[in-house]
Amino acid sequence: MHCYDKDYSVFSILPPFNTVHAQVVRVGSTSSTPLLCGSSEVSVFYAGVADPSRSINTTSIGKTNFWAYCMKIYGAQPAVDVGLLGSTMPGRANTPRPMTIDNVTKWATARGIPITCIDDGGKFNPYPMMQFQAIPAGSTSVIATVDAVVPVSNEMDCKACHANGGIAADQAHAQFYGLQLSANADPNIAARENILRLHDIQYKTQLWAARPVLCAACHYSPALDLAGTGPGGTQIGHEYMSHAMHRRHGKTMDNQLPSTSNPAIVSSPGVDACYKCHPGNSTNCLRSVMAASGLACQSCHGDLLAVGAQYKFRTPWADEPKCQSCHTGDFNSNLGGSLPRMLAYNAGDNTATPILAPSSRFAETFNTLYRNSSGHGGLACSACHGSPHTEWPSTNPQANDNITSNQLQGHAGPVVECSVCHGMSQASTMSGPHGMHNVNSPTWVSEHHDLINSYGLASCKACHGTSLQGTYLSKTPVARTFPPHDGRAMNIAAGTAVSCGQCHQNPINGY
Repeated sequence: MHCYDKDYSVFSILPPFNTVHAQVVRVGSTSSTPLLCGSSEVSVFYAGVADPSRSINTTSIGKTNFWAYCMKIYGAQPAVDVGLLGSTMPGRANTPRPMTIDNVTKWATARGIPITCIDDGGKFNPYPMMQFQAIPAGSTSVIATVDAVVPVSNEMDCKACHANGGIAADQAHAQFYGLQLSANADPNIAARENILRLHDIQYKTQLWAARPVLCAACHYSPALDLAGTGPGGTQIGHEYMSHAMHRRHGKTMDNQLPSTSNPAIVSSPGVDACYKCHPGNSTNCLRSVMAASGLACQSCHGDLLAVGAQYKFRTPWADEPKCQSCHTGDFNSNLGGSLPRMLAYNAGDNTATPILAPSSRFAETFNTLYRNSSGHGGLACSACHGSPHTEWPSTNPQANDNITSNQLQGHAGPVVECSVCHGMSQASTMSGPHGMHNVNSPTWVSEHHDLINSYGLASCKACHGTSLQGTYLSKTPVARTFPPHDGRAMNIAAGTAVSCGQCHQNPINGY
């Protein structure tokens, strides 16, 4: 979910700037392995596409005042519908736009598409869809497409507290600080004006006279430092943007550590605390399978003071929780005997430092964020699991997230069907992602008895359990039907923890 400002006339935190990646796979077979295609094999384009509600988003013209203030804030003046790095919206004609392919990673990328959460009919839709098209080198014909959500929201909001009448902009506070409250009728703009004036009073700045201003001009934000050069100029000596925001709102009104009798400014628990500012109650940023399991933002990131580096320095956008912090290993080798963990750090650790598991089975690429990591066959982790905060299956039926995995494999959830890339004739193996064997494969069903002698039962126990009784790691995502065994077809219901005893005698317990 990329956030951007609803208004740019007062100050800006983030521009409209969605970055998307795609990979093109030439499907393999028993005689040829799948091929990740580079620029010599294929070109990749993106265009708007209607979602199931018929909402389509092809242009940002008339949907944001970003371009009116872009030069003053960001020092650049791209044409309307063009982003800060040159990526372009498809426009009303919905002209497919090219992506750039990295021939090392085989990732096609469009950086900084200036899409908004307003569709072409003027409707709020934070889950617009784009279609990604593959065209072979030397051809003009599209040979493969997939539709994916490009989530975006302007619900990055301050008006709950800072609009006139809010707890940070009521008459008592105005009188105490000598704050002249905004006269703007738009509560979003009024909140921004009140913040800027309050900042000038408290920190002796001159931001009101300089508006519109970029918050990151003084408060460094790695999200806007694409070159990774670090703080410089007027940023030196000031808090990072993330630290300043999270730490201040995680403390009390009088800037003390919170207590039972003196709560933090934002003291609500769970996602409600984060949704005060981040998208949000309408947008529903956290909507992944982890959210369905009861995890909140704090389960991975820690509380506001941890994110704000109150107890330990944390580089925003870089020092993030890790997959292996909860998915610490397989059924037989893991931390604490809990699969998966429901907390990415040790309970009581106020720094919320992510756990590093000894097992790399479910780890990202070393020293790399999940969103930039790759795994099996060079595929991006997100190609099979979905984007951060929306790992498949998504819990929000309006969010369009599950469309991609449904198109690829016929059902929502992580891409587990080997046939998506390998076709239907893949040889039996245990060299799949995370050490898996073939999934939904008649060949594996008929051959696995002999192959187990080669691999050993220990490899089976990793997912099927010490007694091969089945675990959550061996659950079927959808109903399966396998060829007859001993004269009868095997029908396995969705969500079944597959065990040996379902088809034949269990070699461990004899059942």
